[in-house]
Amino acid sequence: MVKLEEVKDEDLDRPQEGPVEDDGDWDTDEDSVISEEDSVPFDESFIDRVYALRDAVPPSTRRAVSCTLDTAYSYGKKAVSLGGKTLWIVSTSALLLGVPWALAFAEEQQMQEMEREMKMQQSANELLTQGANAGAGQAVQQTKPAL
Repeated sequence: MVKLEEVKDEDLDRPQEGPVEDDGDWDTDEDSVISEEDSVPFDESFIDRVYALRDAVPPSTRRAVSCTLDTAYSYGKKAVSLGGKTLWIVSTSALLLGVPWALAFAEEQQMQEMEREMKMQQSANELLTQGANAGAGQAVQQTKPAL
């Protein structure tokens, strides 16, 4: 069986470092001291504090603020909804129209490049055949007998 033994932490018993309590620089005015009755409990959240303020604001002002916030929320919700729908329409239209157009454009560029290459080959062949015909014509003229 295991026996547990409590060990005291020496750091807990040591006094904290900081200003001396007898220091005269501290404000000793009794009006500035917060009493325990005035302190805010630590378990109170920010929402609880705001909810407690509802009695301090008149009902007409609360109604006006509530209506303004409801209207702003409604407009924001409609704007986000409309923006989402617009983004959907634009993106699907771009995909349905843009992708086929891009493919057709690329194919057209490829066809133009092929035509350009064929024209270059044809002009090169014409130059070669003209040079060969000219050279053959000179050879025929040189071999003719003189009369």
